[in-house]
Amino acid sequence: MAEQTSGDPLFRSHDPIFNRKELLHVGHVPDEDRIVGRDDEIQSVAAEVGAITRGDPPNNVMIYGKTGTGKSLISRHVATRAKDAARGNEIDCAVLYVDCSEANTETRATRQLALSLKEQTGYQQNIPLRGVGTMEYYQHIWGILEDCFDAVIVILDEIDKLDNSNILMQLSRAREAQKTDTYIGVIGISNKVQYRETLDERIDSSFGHRELFFHPYDASQLREIMRNREDAFQPDVLEAGTIELCAALAAKKHGDARKAIEILKEAGELARRTGSETVSEAHIQQAQEVAEINRIEELTSGATVHAKLALYALASRIITGGRETYKTREIYERYVGICDLVANDPITENGLYRQLKEQAFLGVIESEKTGGGRSQGSYLLHRLVTDPKHIVKAVRRDSSLEQLPTYDQLHETGPSATNRDLDLDSFA
Repeated sequence: MAEQTSGDPLFRSHDPIFNRKELLHVGHVPDEDRIVGRDDEIQSVAAEVGAITRGDPPNNVMIYGKTGTGKSLISRHVATRAKDAARGNEIDCAVLYVDCSEANTETRATRQLALSLKEQTGYQQNIPLRGVGTMEYYQHIWGILEDCFDAVIVILDEIDKLDNSNILMQLSRAREAQKTDTYIGVIGISNKVQYRETLDERIDSSFGHRELFFHPYDASQLREIMRNREDAFQPDVLEAGTIELCAALAAKKHGDARKAIEILKEAGELARRTGSETVSEAHIQQAQEVAEINRIEELTSGATVHAKLALYALASRIITGGRETYKTREIYERYVGICDLVANDPITENGLYRQLKEQAFLGVIESEKTGGGRSQGSYLLHRLVTDPKHIVKAVRRDSSLEQLPTYDQLHETGPSATNRDLDLDSFA
């Protein structure tokens, strides 16, 4: 492969591995013909917001699903199509997107909405970046909407990361409160199905939303998604079998298209850093381990310390005990000892159960109800979806938990720790 050179010999003008790297970026919204396995979901979201294209009020909707199931992608795709269809009917429509993991307060979220509206219009007033209250940002929002738009679709991604849900009340009641005559449709996105339970009753009633659930992709869908990204690489760079392996690993672990694409991208980066001319299955395997640790860290980044300790407790049981599944009680016994090591007061066993249930929804663990006979009754068995060493590495990235035993230290104790608590004092 011939290599071109730029004016500065420090930089190449030709990337030997990547051709259209933007196709592998998380925020990239692909063309419709690259969207795979989500026809029903597209129709469902369109059914909720589609009234906006006819000049009628849309429904609010909450979309739930594990990471990488296409929630953000489909929301943005449908909203953009709705905007274009509305404008075709001479209805001025805008689409606003807020990542609530970054704009995680009502003030930050409303500021982002106001700035985005200003950017899309000729709004002349200054919108301060700091030093003003939330209500001032709302005033800018209502003013721009009233002057410029008949309708707007607001996408609140990772809505559960907001410190409060008052923004839902403000947006859903804006017309009723005579703040604006603009129709406002809200699409909330969360990977926590329990989010609705956290809403104040008044806000839940005012929001009046429908709920949709996105399921993980299967292996064949992931293969097609990966093939639709092949042109992100230079011709003949991807070796035979790399796409299939990448899809199989993602399907086996979590059905997460975002992480499957991340694995493919990381494999390309590994090939480039090592001077390889092709991306091989070995690069995919190495990239998968990196991506899996990053995935666990991302899923637990907003979790409580007790959720992380619960995962660590299960991982350490598996590493030291030689079994793949453990009862809630067995995990709790280990968890209490770990809390002592990190000087944290343990929560109740029922509290730990709730933390495990949340991690099961996120796809980090699997929980199965089973019968234990007349003497024991039914109980839950928990297992990790990923390699326990990935859990240990991800949890120990939290600076407050880095004193926990490493995978190698846990592994050295061996199966002798099966029927007793790990002697954590030896690692202190």
